[in-house]
Amino acid sequence: MEIALVGAGPHGLSAAAHLRAAGVDVQAFGDPFSFWVEHMPVGMFLRSGYRACYISDPARELTLEQYERAHGLTREEGPVSLARFIDYGRWFQRASVPDVDGRRVIRIEPRDSGFSLVLDDATDVTADRVVIAAGIAPFASRAKVFAGLPRELVSHSSDHRDFTAFAGRQVLVVGAGQSALESAALLNEAGAEVEVVARASTFRWNPTHVPTGATRAFAFSLPGNLRQKLRVIKYPPHDVGPFPWNWLVASPEIWRAMPPRYRPGVEEHVNYPRGSTWLQPRLADVPLRAGVSITSVTERNGRVQVCLSDGSEREVDHVLLGTGYRIDVSRYPFLSEPLLVRLRLDDGYPVLRPGMESSVPGLHFLGAPAARSFGPSMRFVTGAAYGSRALTSRITGRRRRPLDVAW
Repeated sequence: MEIALVGAGPHGLSAAAHLRAAGVDVQAFGDPFSFWVEHMPVGMFLRSGYRACYISDPARELTLEQYERAHGLTREEGPVSLARFIDYGRWFQRASVPDVDGRRVIRIEPRDSGFSLVLDDATDVTADRVVIAAGIAPFASRAKVFAGLPRELVSHSSDHRDFTAFAGRQVLVVGAGQSALESAALLNEAGAEVEVVARASTFRWNPTHVPTGATRAFAFSLPGNLRQKLRVIKYPPHDVGPFPWNWLVASPEIWRAMPPRYRPGVEEHVNYPRGSTWLQPRLADVPLRAGVSITSVTERNGRVQVCLSDGSEREVDHVLLGTGYRIDVSRYPFLSEPLLVRLRLDDGYPVLRPGMESSVPGLHFLGAPAARSFGPSMRFVTGAAYGSRALTSRITGRRRRPLDVAW
């Protein structure tokens, strides 16, 4: 085959849709949307705005809005629910990549020309190129201080689909981002006794995209169409980061042109842990403690004793780590050692050239692993549009539109 695509989430399905529309022979491997089904909790809502939840197809005929229209659904009030997004993703897959091969790729080896892929049934297939869109499941970040404690006492937020088993138990949630805060809300609603602690100096919240104060008064004195245009100008559809940093990362081409010494500062503004404002009322009775770190943890009589940097202690039934993900593609179990030794990495991220191509010719990466080279939007569903177009252009040799954007 010409292209083997590893992964069937938003980035993988989007890439397959774009490549097939361009006439490229591509076979996708993986269980469609398995990460979203297996590692996201029931009752969750997506942090990204409605438009930023669109999975990309070249004709823009398979949007979330079109899925809802096709199923006679009305748009949900507030954020997009996990259940609806998964159903939308499966509808997108059936419409654009109906022949996804559900077998798992367990090994990728380089050949003199192309690659060899070993599947979980021991089948060996070859491909001219390989596109990795395998998601972030292997990258769950777990602090070393918790090493050695069993999962019954300490777990990552991605380990759970259902928090009802924690009813009546004391749970300490660690983190200040969306996964920590939404997990805390769901635990609280499931009947757990919850507290959240974080190293961050304060808990921050994503803007609601509605002007406030003097700006609000000014904006609402304008004609409706102009008011909407001003809102779109301030908040581009990719919905990554607060204004004005959102515009600095709106185009991966701008990110690549940015001097490397400026990128960490911009990324800090964009990726600083935040929760969605719609979580605040759901956390009204949950203690949030910022500016403290965990210095030690020990197991005591089937519970966890936690010592904090302010000198206080907690003894709880469980510690839940809402500490996000740390990208390190060497942790993908299917990448063979001969590939890894040729792969140029920057702090775990593959260093990518135009077309999402790594230092190994013909080996491409999509999604979060592309964020160091193409910017923070690659971490989100919206970034699949740019990644798919750039990949397709590289493989087909067709010219891309200048200053392409992440939606």
